[in-house]
Amino acid sequence: MSAAGNQTKATSIPAIERASERSWADWLTLFEAEGAAKLPHSEIAKIALAALPESLQNPHWWAQGVAIAFEQHTGLRVPGQSSTGDFRVSASRTMSCNRDEAIERWIARFARSTHLGHEAQSVRQSRTEKRSFWRASLDGAGKLEVAAEAKPDGRALVSISQSGLASPDAIEAWRAHWKACLGEL
Repeated sequence: MSAAGNQTKATSIPAIERASERSWADWLTLFEAEGAAKLPHSEIAKIALAALPESLQNPHWWAQGVAIAFEQHTGLRVPGQSSTGDFRVSASRTMSCNRDEAIERWIARFARSTHLGHEAQSVRQSRTEKRSFWRASLDGAGKLEVAAEAKPDGRALVSISQSGLASPDAIEAWRAHWKACLGEL
């Protein structure tokens, strides 16, 4: 396989090599032997999972990362693209409050806002043992999830994820918007 047109995030490869104890060239050889370029994402991830060291922590997470890097390398997807073909963007920030306060701040400041001209609809909140959520559909711009997770030091990691973008052209404008919103919290 040629690296021409390779759009793999450069920072991904060294981390994958360290964690997997396998060179990127070895991964490419393995995937080529398995005919992975013609397989769906889930099958590529299964190949990766089977080839990861047993001692590796979070092997399923790493298998997803290896599969995504391979798909980017071969042109099956570009950075920011999901396995379904749409595009995603995210941003995060650590805040000096608990997770529920972080979501309440989001609601107070942004729940009734339009975002880059798109109105939030079908708003809903939920909470699990680990995270607090605020979710909405953005009229014409996909789905939005704001999640807040408690950190051991009492602060909260707030993550904004938007899925359903039609093209990669919108990613950076949305990323800047979400970073600005996080900055205002």
